[in-house]
Amino acid sequence: MVWLWSFVAYSFAGFLLETAFAAASGGRPDRKGLLVLPLCPVYGLGACLILLLPRWVDDRPWALFLLGGLTATAAEYLDALYHEKALGVAFWNYAGLPGNLQGRVCLPFSLVWGVLALGLVYWVHPALRPWLAQIPSPVSWAALITLSVDAVLTAALLRRSGDPQCLSWYK
Repeated sequence: MVWLWSFVAYSFAGFLLETAFAAASGGRPDRKGLLVLPLCPVYGLGACLILLLPRWVDDRPWALFLLGGLTATAAEYLDALYHEKALGVAFWNYAGLPGNLQGRVCLPFSLVWGVLALGLVYWVHPALRPWLAQIPSPVSWAALITLSVDAVLTAALLRRSGDPQCLSWYK
């Protein structure tokens, strides 16, 4: 269940990064992607896909920067496409930024993902993985059920409302 906890940990880290970015840039302060849990699943997906890159990539920082950035960018593009086509919502639009592709991804953030991939593979995941591996199986199953229920409720609510602000029920 290390993959589940990696997904959750990096989704939470993404939530923290998004919240900090919003605070620093004067953007929307509530940047989560699920109804209840403080998670941005696109970060968890991107991080897990980066961790699945071939081992030879890890030994070459330039390759990790390039392929990690491309991998996270692909995850971001697919996540945006899913939200737009399946749920009828958009969480972001990079149309005004350089090197954007249909407003779903852009070059500046792809470069940031490359830098984050270096930190993830060389420092964060090696330090965090032993801790994640120690989480008991019953706790993991409870977390998986909770995450799944939240994801299904989120998808239903987004599809019904067509507005990501519907996730801010607590305001």
